[in-house]
Amino acid sequence: MAKQVPDTFRVAIICGKLGDVDGVSLEVDKWIDVLLAQGHELYTFAGFYPKPLSSIPEERQFVVSDLRFGSEDQLEYENWFFPHLRSGPFRLSDDRKERLLEKLEDQGTRLANELFGMIQRYGIDVIIAQNTNAMPMALLAGMAVYKLSTERRVATIFHHHDFWWERSRFSHNHIEELLGMIMPPAEPGLEHVVLSSYAEHILRSFKRVHPRVIPNCEDFEHPPKRDDYNSRFRAELGFSDDDILIIQPTRIVRRKRIEDSVELVGRFLLRYPELASRVRFVISLYQGDEPDQDYIGQIRSMCKERKIDLRLISDRVTAQRGNDEKGRMMFTNRDVLVNADLVTYLPIWEGFGNALLEAVAAKVPIVTTTYLVYKTDIKIAGFDNIEIRDVYDEENRLIIPDSAVEEMHRLLQDGERRERMVEHNFEVGAREFGLATLRRLLRETFDDYGDEIRASRKRIEKSRREYPV
Repeated sequence: MAKQVPDTFRVAIICGKLGDVDGVSLEVDKWIDVLLAQGHELYTFAGFYPKPLSSIPEERQFVVSDLRFGSEDQLEYENWFFPHLRSGPFRLSDDRKERLLEKLEDQGTRLANELFGMIQRYGIDVIIAQNTNAMPMALLAGMAVYKLSTERRVATIFHHHDFWWERSRFSHNHIEELLGMIMPPAEPGLEHVVLSSYAEHILRSFKRVHPRVIPNCEDFEHPPKRDDYNSRFRAELGFSDDDILIIQPTRIVRRKRIEDSVELVGRFLLRYPELASRVRFVISLYQGDEPDQDYIGQIRSMCKERKIDLRLISDRVTAQRGNDEKGRMMFTNRDVLVNADLVTYLPIWEGFGNALLEAVAAKVPIVTTTYLVYKTDIKIAGFDNIEIRDVYDEENRLIIPDSAVEEMHRLLQDGERRERMVEHNFEVGAREFGLATLRRLLRETFDDYGDEIRASRKRIEKSRREYPV
């Protein structure tokens, strides 16, 4: 019997933002490449594209402004619904709350209708909602996708990167009933994807749904390597070949616990003062969608007190290589990592760990905390990193053992030890979290969800005949 050829579908990816250097954007890029290679036809509906996506024709990349983070309406909802996101002591009256919820409902319906019109127009079979119904950074998007998936019954794969109840700025809110309904919805006929076994357990317990786990993956088949372009990174940014670059390859947000990385580097300089003049502590990315000027000031002050040479280079790091409007060379985070001597990655919480996998692919030694998902889903794979237990003192400071500082020095001085570590980690990463894993899991997802997608295709085709657009 001939083997059945797998179905291919027209897929629309919906997200608040794409084409950036944040974890969601980076992971979506990999999903796009794999889904295209598997024969699917892709479209994107996003509120904002800092850079156009390289893998999809620009005529299939649609800007839908109401999906955007930080829109005027979103800021109004945040101001009233999430007390931790505002500076004023506003009181939300029952009357105002009701009016705001009615407005959100109406706007969500209009946005859902707009998106459904695009789904009809382009014959979309299934949508992939990228964190729209896990994190309320774009409430309109969450409401609209909820309506598309439950009222319009468009086949929907929800890709949840992290959840609102995991973030203090959203967990304290005035709309818990609404968030419980739409973030994420639990109606039958919907597919849920999470990043870790921990998230699977939590979502199964909270929502009584059965998500599948697709971890963050990395392209170990085409790993970042030194080439003519990124070999100019040090000179372009004013570093010498002799400088020791300790890279913090993340955005500047509090859950990344960059203050712990600063403390670690400061301890290293005190222990090995002969290296102090060569060490540069480099933070590669920007604040992202969690602005906090006080935190940047705190990091600057800590570095100054510890005589750490801090470099913030986010103005030279982007999703794709090229030149900015000033003609300066722009580098990807992968370019930064291949120039790193060591990576610090000490978060208190991560949905998974994109930056960690990028560093593994770049063959850079890593100092990491054993944050929850690292313990449940990453450490067990067999990585050999400098690990610091996620234990904090009474002043909420990470307890850094002397052994971690000593191992940093050993790796910077012992080339053979470094080579063994990074080669071993590369092999583990390629085996457990490479694109082969992503290909297999996405194929299984579409195979298992295929009946629902085909049924959705028929419903959408019927709606096009009844309501031509």
